[in-house]
Amino acid sequence: MNQNYKNSYKVSERGLVSLSVYNVGFQKCDPLYQWGPGIRDHYLIHYIISGSGTYIVGKQQYHLQSGDTFLVYPNTEVTYFADREDPWEYCWVGFTGSDASIILNATDFTREQPVIKDTPEGDAIKRQLLHIYDARGNEFKHAVEMTGRLYTALALFMHNATKSTESTSVNQYVQKGIEYISANYSYPITVEDLASYVGLSRSHLFRSFETVLGQSPKEYLTEFRMKQACYLLEHSSLSVTAIAISVGFDNSLYFSKTFHRANGLSPREYRQSKKSP
Repeated sequence: MNQNYKNSYKVSERGLVSLSVYNVGFQKCDPLYQWGPGIRDHYLIHYIISGSGTYIVGKQQYHLQSGDTFLVYPNTEVTYFADREDPWEYCWVGFTGSDASIILNATDFTREQPVIKDTPEGDAIKRQLLHIYDARGNEFKHAVEMTGRLYTALALFMHNATKSTESTSVNQYVQKGIEYISANYSYPITVEDLASYVGLSRSHLFRSFETVLGQSPKEYLTEFRMKQACYLLEHSSLSVTAIAISVGFDNSLYFSKTFHRANGLSPREYRQSKKSP
C-alpha cells in the first residue's frame, strides 16, 4: 500500500498587505520526488517531519533530515528533492507581505544560509503550520486566522534566533519605519519625515533599509503605495484620481506614470484586467 500523500491549499487572493499566507500543506514524498529547478514569487518555509532530502541554492547543496528547516527566498532559483532510501515528509507555508522580510531578518535564516539544522521548538513550529492548514478558507476571517498562526510560527524562529544585538537594532529601526509608512502612506510623507520619526539620519536610514530589505526607503514606500492602489483598483469603485489621493499622490498623472512603471499597465488597464470575464 502506498503511504505517500500530499495535502495542500492555495489562497485565491492575497488580501492582507503586511503579511499574507500564499499556500500551505504537508506531504510525504516519493523517493527522489523533486521540485525545480525553479523560482518562487513568495517566501516558502519547509519543516522536515521525517526522512531526508537535498536542498540546492546556487552552488550550495544542503543535505537535510528530520527536524531541519529550509527557506526558499523569492526570485531565487532552487531545487529540492527527496532521498532515494528515506524520502522526506514535510509541512510548508508560503507567504508574502511587507512584514515578511523584516521578520525573517530577525531569524537565523539568511540568503547565505537559508537552512536551520535541528530547529529549536520544531514540534511547536510543525503544530503551527498544521494549524494554518486547518484554518484554510477564502473568507476574510480565514485569512486573518491563517495570518495569525503564521505570525506565531515566525515568532518561534525569532525567539530562538542567535543573531547579534547590532543586527536586531537595525531590524528594529526598519520595523519602526515600516510601521510609520503603514500608518501614513496616504499622506504626502517624505524620506526626511520617515528618518525624523525613526530617529536616524537620512543616510543611516537608507543603509538600514538596504541591509534589511534590499531596497531604499523611497522604493519601499512607492512599492507599498502601489500594492494599496492595486487593492483599491480591484476591490473598490473609486476613481483613479480618488485612489491616487488615497495612497498619497496629489497628482493623478504622476500616480498613473508611477503605477505603469511598477505594473506595466495603466491604473484603468489594471482594473479592467481584474474584472471577471
